[in-house]
Formats: sequence, C-alpha cells, structure tokens
Amino acid sequence: MAPVNPVSPLSALSPLAPAADPAAFRSRADAVYTQLKRDIAEFRLVSGDRFTETEISERLGVSRTPVRQALFKLQQEGFVEVLFRSGWRVLPFDFNQFEELYDLRMVLETTAVHRLCEDSLKVNAAKLGDLAAIWLVGAEQRSTDMRQVAEWDEAFHCALVEAAGNAEIARVHRDVTERIRVIRRLDFTQQPRIAATYEEHGKILRAIQRKRGDQAAMLLRAHIQASQAEVRKITLHQVHLARQLGAQPDKSG
Repeated sequence: MAPVNPVSPLSALSPLAPAADPAAFRSRADAVYTQLKRDIAEFRLVSGDRFTETEISERLGVSRTPVRQALFKLQQEGFVEVLFRSGWRVLPFDFNQFEELYDLRMVLETTAVHRLCEDSLKVNAAKLGDLAAIWLVGAEQRSTDMRQVAEWDEAFHCALVEAAGNAEIARVHRDVTERIRVIRRLDFTQQPRIAATYEEHGKILRAIQRKRGDQAAMLLRAHIQASQAEVRKITLHQVHLARQLGAQPDKSG
C-alpha cells in the first residue's frame, strides 16, 4: 500500500464559493462534483492522492452528504476509488481508455469537418471567424500562456463540431472532450507543442475556408494523432510537474 502524502493535496484547494446563481448548480453535490473534477483536470489532485470526505467537507465548507454524492459520481466515471477505512484515492490514468476516446474523437471531428465543407451546409460564418481571429495570426500575436492555449484548443475543436450543425454529434463530442480533458492538458506543458498547435489549427481552418473536405479531414486526423502520440509519452513524473505548474500564480490576467 502506497504511503499517504505527508502534506494533504487539499491544502491547495479553495473553499467552495456560495452559489450566487441557483441555476449554475442544481445542488451542492453538483457544485462539489464540478469543483473536484476541476481540481483533477487542473492537477491540484493527481493520481495516487488520498483524502477523506471530512477533509473535503471542511475545505469546501459543505456537509459530508453532498461530498459523498459527488465522490460516488466521480467513482462511476473512473476518477476516484473508495478505500476500505482509508478514505478516497484519485485513480491512475487508464491510458487504454484514453486511446479509445481519442479514436472516437477523431471519428467525430473528421465527420464534422467533412460536413463543414459541404456546399449544401449553411456554416456559422461568425463562429469560424472567431476561430480565425485566434489561430490565423502572426507569430508575434500568438499566446504563450499554456493554460490559455489549452482552453483555446479545446474550444477550437468543440466549435468545429458544433458549427457542423449535428446536435447529437456535438453532444457526444462534448462528453468525450470532458473525459479526456485531464490528460489532454498535459499536451500543453511544452512550448513546441503550442507552436505546433497554432500551425496545425491554421492549416485546418484554411482548408475548411476553401471547402476542401478531404484535405481538412486529413490535416485534422494528423493533428489529433500527434496529440495522441504525446499522450502516450506522459508519465507520472509529468503529472506531478503539471501540478507544480498549476500551483503557480496565474499571471495571465
């Protein structure tokens, strides 16, 4: 059995803010679930970290009931496991599952870009214009903020799928995006990957603008495969480095 970390990872978490907008969370359990999932995605909680329901309750300022409900939901999704008389633990990454999710993502996104290039489809020009304003820029205008680029990258792919106009494909794609977020963000811990993302996104957008469906799908497939290859290289050491990066003050604002 692995030793418990001497310093609780929960020391990095902030108390849960009061829900000013009741529509934002259906319940306190939803709020706790969202916060804990964000903590995992942003590496404040990483594989192997242990904690108790009491620790989370005290840290987030809620009772143990919504905490337990949130943890059971995260357990069903494969993020955490309950330990007999020892609280909870963040599960190691299931890289086989991530591989399968990347394969599914590729099918969904290449289907979407083919649709975007069909003459009969009325494309949301404003949405594509917003993407061009971010990605079709000179090197001096590119962001070097890893966190920001990771968020923009996710938004880029989601916007392409949504612009294709199939609500069911978009729904499934959002679910896949959420499930791979925790590992995908590790792809943006090195500046060369940021530069490559700008170049590849730009080529994909230009192919879509020219209605070259086969070319756009080929470029997108290569782009996702490159990201998938980087995911295969990820080690536990990189996860802990990402935690250190995530603990640094945000200087982007």
